[in-house]
Order: sequence, then C-alpha cells, then structure tokens
Amino acid sequence: MAPPLGNGVHTTGYRHRHSRRAVLAGVAALGALGAAGCSRVPTASATNGGDLLDRLRAQGVVRLGIAGEIPFGYIDKDGRLTGEAPELAKAVFKRLGVDTVQPVPTEFGSLIPGLNSQQFDVVAAGMYVNPDRCAQVIFADPDYQMLDSFIVRKGNPKGLHDYEDVVAKKARFATGTGYAEIQYAVDAGYEESDILIVPDQVAGLNAVEAGRVDVFAGTALTAREVVKKSAKAEATAAFAPLVDGRPHVDGGAFAFRSTETKLRDAFNTELRKLKKSGELFRILRPFGFTKAEMTDLTAKELCGG
Repeated sequence: MAPPLGNGVHTTGYRHRHSRRAVLAGVAALGALGAAGCSRVPTASATNGGDLLDRLRAQGVVRLGIAGEIPFGYIDKDGRLTGEAPELAKAVFKRLGVDTVQPVPTEFGSLIPGLNSQQFDVVAAGMYVNPDRCAQVIFADPDYQMLDSFIVRKGNPKGLHDYEDVVAKKARFATGTGYAEIQYAVDAGYEESDILIVPDQVAGLNAVEAGRVDVFAGTALTAREVVKKSAKAEATAAFAPLVDGRPHVDGGAFAFRSTETKLRDAFNTELRKLKKSGELFRILRPFGFTKAEMTDLTAKELCGG
C-alpha cells in the first residue's frame, strides 16, 4: 500500500464497469505510423514463462500499444513517441537488451484485445489495474498511483470536494467518455442518465468555463494540468473516491499477455531498480507527475489478491 495515501486506502476488490480513460482525438491519424513495419509475432510458448523476451532481444524492437492520450502515451507535434509510459518503456527495455520501441496506436478499449491478438507486445498506456483486466492479462506492478480531482469554477462556489458533495448539492456533473469516474459518481448516488459525458478533460474544462456544468471529474493529474492557463476554473484538491465505503486509489501499469510471465517479471525487476534509485520519478516528472503519485502498490493488491 502506498505511503503517500496514508492508512485506510482501499485498493482491491473493485470491478470497474467503465474503461480507464477516454481516448483523445487523433488516434486514427497515428495508425499508419504505428503499423508500419509491424509483423505478427508467433504465438508465445507458455513453457518457462514464455519466450517473448528472448525474441524481443533478438529482434531489438518491442511494439508498444498506446492510446494516443496525453500525458500517458502519445505522438507529439514533432512526430515523436513520448508520454510517461513510452519513456519508461524506453528505459526499462534498454536495460533488458531491447534498444528500440515502436508505437502501435489504437483505441483505449482495444488495447487488451490487441495485446492478446498479438498486434503489439505490451500495453504502455498507463492502464489502471483492476480485477476485470487481471482476468485477461498480467500486469507489472504499478509505476504510478492516482487520485481524483474536480474541475470547478474559480473559488469553487458550490463547495464540491468529492462525489458525495456532488450528489448532496445536486450539482450538474460531467466526466469523460469511458472514465472510471462515471462509476464513482453512480456509486455515490448520482443518476448515470444525468451525467454529461464529454470526450476528454479539455472538453470538460470548456463545459465548466461555459457554465454548462458545475463540475468535471477526472484524474488529479489531468485536472491540475488542464486548468493551468484557465482564468475561470481551478482544480480541487486530490481525493480518494469511496468504493464500498472505503477510500480507493487506482494504479497504472504495463500489461502483458498471460503466458509472458518471464517478460513481466524481468520488467518488474528493472522497475523496482528505477523506483529505488529515484530514476522513475525523474522520468515521470516532466509529464506532470508529483512524488504523491509515486507508489509501492503491487499488481497483486489491485487485482484483488
């Protein structure tokens, strides 16, 4: 359990009915870049934890499934692969003897199917670990943890600090397509049919600024980053949503095919070294992550045991 969150934070036993985050615009335009030069990898042998790591070392290239989302994994304006997960992938796979990473952009909801159909070798999209996904893939330990935050009008006139406030004060509520925050609001008692669903955090900020909603819910990272240049809106303090009456924290991690335990374990070994040395934080900090988002959570905890 991660020290920055204190005691009582609930991390297991919760099945999200909604996907990790919405996909930002532009994924389709990235498809040609990611697909170029890709060849289908033969089915991995499950013997001794799979042989994908050996094959990646031999070919010198690992294909990363990304969802085109800032700051988690995207192609920047100069056509360069970047984001917290790709930059971490570059560091870890170089240590594993694989010098080149190649992006394969897809929609967020297609990441696990694409991984299991061998369209790419690993999911590098900051994907939240939860029991539903753990039944389909195996995860490395989380490289970050994340709380929620609200985008509200300057001064937070309605005093909205958590989902219970939103329900009690009958606030007009918005969040993003496929966001886990949909379920958090519903669990707090908000009618799902009353939620305004928008494409992403930029659209959410616009909705708050225009007065169409009182609050937009997203991750603490995306909320605080998107309001930086706003004269009309601000981000609330980060908070843990309640799940089964207990504070819950999400953790994002790399995902691998279930047969590839050897690759997952090797990845975890290098990830632990990066955490211990402080290099992980140096990699993630340029993308808006703070020390509060560094974590000692494990995939086992988030998978439910």
